[in-house]
Amino acid sequence: MSDYKSINIRNKRAYFNYEILEEFVAGIQLAGTEIKSLRLGKASLVDCYCYFSGRELYIRGMNIAEYDWGNLNNHAPRRDRKLLLNRRELDKLERASQDKGVTIVGLRVFINDRGFAKVVIGLARGKREYDKRETIKARDTKRELDAVKKMYKR
Repeated sequence: MSDYKSINIRNKRAYFNYEILEEFVAGIQLAGTEIKSLRLGKASLVDCYCYFSGRELYIRGMNIAEYDWGNLNNHAPRRDRKLLLNRRELDKLERASQDKGVTIVGLRVFINDRGFAKVVIGLARGKREYDKRETIKARDTKRELDAVKKMYKR
């Protein structure tokens, strides 16, 4: 079994497709077999997003694989899960998400020091195609510079 403190599942695609305006750390309401599966590192944030239902925030599309030793009470892997934030943060997110082109995406899942599962969500605006090319160019330039620095350190 993996050390649950080292669980850090990222959504790399979100950082590429979106410009992250602001980040929030939210608790996540999980079933018993979900937290066990998450502690094994069996989760994915690809194509997940958050939405409001009433005055509550939910995350949709987050995949937590079924627990291998679960029985009939095993959870549904892609069910919608309630996020736990205080009212002030929820109101701020709801107002901001009303703007055109702004969405809330899941960025990272981790387990904190107390053993609770947390999800980092981001208020995001979609990047245009030329912005994505700029990101790729900057990443390639950084990679080349790091290679040159490494070569001269020898």
